[in-house]
Amino acid sequence: MISTQPARRTFSFGATMLAARLSRPLSQLPGRTLSVCHREHGTRHKSLFPSVPSAPISQRTYASQVNPVGSKAVLVTGCDSGFGFSLANHLHSQGFLVFAGCLLKDKGDSGVQALDSLKSDRLRTVQLNVCQSEEVERAVEVIRSSLKNPEEGLWGLVNNAGISTFGEVEFTSMETYKEVAEVNLWGTVRTTKSFLPLIRRAKGRVVNISSMLGRMANPARSPYCITKFGVEAFSDCLRYEMHPLGVKVSVVEPGNFIAGTKLYSRESIQAIAKRMWDQLPEVVRKDYGRKYFDEKIAKMENYCSSGSTDTTPVIKAVAHALTAATPYTRYHPMDYYWWLRMQIMTHLPAAVSDKLYIH
Repeated sequence: MISTQPARRTFSFGATMLAARLSRPLSQLPGRTLSVCHREHGTRHKSLFPSVPSAPISQRTYASQVNPVGSKAVLVTGCDSGFGFSLANHLHSQGFLVFAGCLLKDKGDSGVQALDSLKSDRLRTVQLNVCQSEEVERAVEVIRSSLKNPEEGLWGLVNNAGISTFGEVEFTSMETYKEVAEVNLWGTVRTTKSFLPLIRRAKGRVVNISSMLGRMANPARSPYCITKFGVEAFSDCLRYEMHPLGVKVSVVEPGNFIAGTKLYSRESIQAIAKRMWDQLPEVVRKDYGRKYFDEKIAKMENYCSSGSTDTTPVIKAVAHALTAATPYTRYHPMDYYWWLRMQIMTHLPAAVSDKLYIH
C-alpha cells in the first residue's frame, strides 16, 4: 500500500500558505498586475495593485460614449446624507434635473436645507419615506406634474435609501430584521413599482444601490445581507423583464464606505450595542457571556473605522449607469482586497472561501 501522508502534509501546508496570503490586504503582498476583462467590450486592461488597500477598483476608465444629459430628469432616494446627498449634488452639476427624495424634508433636516440652498430650478427636494406607500405615490404625482412633458417619462431612478445594523443572529430581534428589510428591500421594490410607468415611457434607467454584502455574507451582518441579497435578485428579475422594453437596470455594489458616509460613529455603535444587550433573552446572555459580546462589538468598531472616506467611486459608478449608452450590469466600487474576496467567495467552493475568510 502506498502511503498518502506526505502528499496530505504538502497539501495542508499549501492550503495554509494560500489562506495566509489571501486573508490579508493586498498592500502587504508583492506587486502584481491584475488583468480585468470587460465582457461588454471584449477588452482587457492591466492595472498594478496599489500600495494602499483603499484604492478602489472602480477607478477604471468608463466608456466615453454617453447619452447627452440635456434636461433628463432623475429621482434619487435617501438624499438627506451619505451617497444620496453627494449624488444629488453631482448629478445636478452634470446638468440633470434632480428630484432629491428626502426622509426628513418635513423636519427641515440640515441635508435638505443644504440642497435647497442651491436655489436651482434643476434641483428639487421631495418628501419621501420609501416605507410609506402614500408618500411614494404622492412623490410620483409631484414629479409627474413637474416634468415638462410627463408623457416622455422620467429618465432615471436611483434607489439609494437604506439603513444598516449589525449583530449576530441570536443577538438580533425580529423587529430589527423587519425594520431593515422594510427600508432596504421593500422600499426599493415599492418605489420601483410606482415609478416604472414613467421610467418605461422614457426607456430610461433604474440603478439600485446594493452592497458587496449583497454578493457575499458576513458574520454579524445578517439583517443587512438578507436585504441586499434580495435587492440583487430583484434587480436581476427586473433587468430581464425590462430589456425588451428598452429600460436598462444596473446594480452598484459599494465596498466599505462607512467612514465616508458617516453611517456609524463610536457613540452610535455603543448605543446600539447597549440596547441590543439589554434586550437579549437571559439564556442568550448567559450562554454567550459579556466578554464574547464585547469582542464582537469591538470588531464592528474596527470595521467601521477602516472604510474609505472618498465616496467618489460610487458617485462615478451611478453617473455612468445613468449616462452610458451601454451601462454595466454591475459596478464594484471597492478596494482590491474586498474585490478579490468577493470573487473568491462567489466563485470558489464554500469550503475554500470559509477557510480563507471566515474560519
